[in-house]
Amino acid sequence: MELPNKHLIVFSSFFLVYVEVIILLSCFNLQGLYSVGLAVPLVSGNNTDQQALLEFKAKITGDQLSVMHSWNSSIHFCQWHGVACGRRHQRVTRLELQFQKLTGSLSPNVGNLSFLRVLNLAGNSFNNEIPQEIGHLRRLEIFQLPNNSINGKIPSNLSGCSKLRGFDIRSNQLTGEIPGLLGLLSKLKYLSFFNNSLTGSIPPSLGNISSLETLVLGKNELNGVIPGSLGQLTNLSFFSIAENAISGIVPVSIFNLSKITNLILALTRFKLDKLSRLRILKNHFGDGGVRDLNFLCSLSNTAKLEELDMGQNNFGGVLPECISNLSSTILFLAILQNQILGRIPAGIENLINLELLDASNNLLSGSIPLVIGRLQKLKKFYAHYNHFLSGPIPPSIGNLTMVTQLYLNSNNLQGNIPRSLVNCKSLVALDLSHNNLNGSIPPEVIGLSSLSILINLSSNHLTGMLLVEVGNLKNLSSLDVSHNRLSGLLPNNLGSRVRLEYLFLDGNLFEGPIPSSLSSLRGLMALDISDNNLTGEIPEFLVSFGSLQYLNYLSMILRV
Repeated sequence: MELPNKHLIVFSSFFLVYVEVIILLSCFNLQGLYSVGLAVPLVSGNNTDQQALLEFKAKITGDQLSVMHSWNSSIHFCQWHGVACGRRHQRVTRLELQFQKLTGSLSPNVGNLSFLRVLNLAGNSFNNEIPQEIGHLRRLEIFQLPNNSINGKIPSNLSGCSKLRGFDIRSNQLTGEIPGLLGLLSKLKYLSFFNNSLTGSIPPSLGNISSLETLVLGKNELNGVIPGSLGQLTNLSFFSIAENAISGIVPVSIFNLSKITNLILALTRFKLDKLSRLRILKNHFGDGGVRDLNFLCSLSNTAKLEELDMGQNNFGGVLPECISNLSSTILFLAILQNQILGRIPAGIENLINLELLDASNNLLSGSIPLVIGRLQKLKKFYAHYNHFLSGPIPPSIGNLTMVTQLYLNSNNLQGNIPRSLVNCKSLVALDLSHNNLNGSIPPEVIGLSSLSILINLSSNHLTGMLLVEVGNLKNLSSLDVSHNRLSGLLPNNLGSRVRLEYLFLDGNLFEGPIPSSLSSLRGLMALDISDNNLTGEIPEFLVSFGSLQYLNYLSMILRV
């Protein structure tokens, strides 16, 4: 999650309250002077500012809201829309034209507004590059240019804006590297380059900005490692580098970030009492080594941790037993799409408030621990595509009475489908396909009326009949029992599930006719009944379904 706009509003208010007071007083006094007809003398500085503003206006090529209409000689430039001046010298201190639907480029003459403290052009359609001349604004405190179409490189001489406290250029089209000279901005508190196309590595010099509280580098093309110098940012509370190509080992110096509340990167051995969310997804952390996950043991003292998402990386090794020491407040644990080996630790039972557990697309092996049934608040359990999970599905899984989605497909699970699943009254999606399950389908499971998204039991070794209880699935969208050893007649009440869109019965030993009740499935989009022992004629209604896109029967495929 990247920094929402409300954080920006809080940030601006925090840093600019004193400026707001000055501006209000300034405007009040100016209006008083004009109301009694007193002339405000123009000095050379005023002329420079006025000319700079006119040059800025000249670069505006589109003004849908006519906000520049007031920018003319009939009134003093300090009263132009979006312009505010200081009380003493009548010099421009603020230029704020955010979200005004302006189009054009930034005039280099902005650099002549030598008293400018706030430059806010957020949410317009400015293009071309950031002028080098902005680096001449020694008094600039706030520079906001997010949500535009600015391209080119970040000027390195912005380091000359020595009083800069907030620098926001997120959601533009900037390229090139982050200038190392920005590390000279010793008063900077907020820095966001989110959602650009910046390349290269994170400059170690950023670790010199000891005042920095927010650092957002996510969604770029940055590579390399996390500099150890960032561990010097002891005031940092929000740090994001998600969706880059950052790799390597997380430096020990990062342990100094004790004020972090939102951290979107990999951590090791942290002492983070306030940390509630840790997201390091979609990067290249880890090298597939056995020690990749050791950092999890350092999270045992994050008492407020609610979310840990380390999916889609290169983590290897086994899940350490210390995972049982994670905060009992954790609700969301995702380790999907890595190269994690070994068993699911039995200590997972300690995470009693867990609502989502996603361990899919790894190399996990062994059996699903019996204690999984103690996670009674679990709503979503994904362990599919591990290929090496084996043994029976524990009957204790029936204790997960709040579970809505259970995906254990594409493993090597054996034994029967546990009848205890009947207790999972909130289950809407069940996928046990591509395992080595045997025995018959329990009537309690095939008739679980809450199932509405899918039930997929395909590619197992299931035997017996498809029972009439299947008629209880009134709201089911997809039923797949293909490639098993099911036999007997197809139940006549198959057609009572009028919301069914996908029905796959192929690769079994079903016999007898195709039930005429299937004619009620007017929303059916895909039907496969091939490779069975069905007899009789092909019903005409099968080829008259308007929604049917895929039909396969008797090893013949017909697309309509």
